[in-house]
Amino acid sequence: MGGVHSPTPRVPRQPAPIRTGIDSRLTAELVSVVAGARRRALRDGDRQIDTAHLLHSLIESDPEVRTALGGGPQVARVLGYLVQRSIGYGLRWQGSVEDSGTLAVVRETDGELSGWSPAAAAAMEGAQERAGLRGRARAAGIDLLACLAADPECRAVEVLGRAGVDAAVLSGRIAAG
Repeated sequence: MGGVHSPTPRVPRQPAPIRTGIDSRLTAELVSVVAGARRRALRDGDRQIDTAHLLHSLIESDPEVRTALGGGPQVARVLGYLVQRSIGYGLRWQGSVEDSGTLAVVRETDGELSGWSPAAAAAMEGAQERAGLRGRARAAGIDLLACLAADPECRAVEVLGRAGVDAAVLSGRIAAG
């Protein structure tokens, strides 16, 4: 007869800590985008969230972003390139830090920007500034897309360009909208 097994004590799951940094200045939808980008970076084996991770997560979760990109076939082309990132396209990015020169030094206040590429951190900060200029307390997906499209050296713009999206035209469309 087998031995008696005592049940493993269940440890209640602790809620994720509430961050007072970046996440507190984002809409709930954009917090979800950041979480998706973080999961994508981990799954891809990347040390940092970069602008392509943010773009991928934005497109998957934000209808306003998909509309700004032109919808339908255009969105499918962009997603096609983003999906290929882990199976070929984008492999040259592995192990490298995305730095488009938009942020000279990554500021780490209470670790709030650690784990972000300099270009992604700059885009997040820019989205928050853009939201403020629009009279909004929190940044939304369209704010982040505008900042991604405005950085001609970031990975997100490289993906957009390969998919046939002119980032300058996209920036203009967002500004006009």
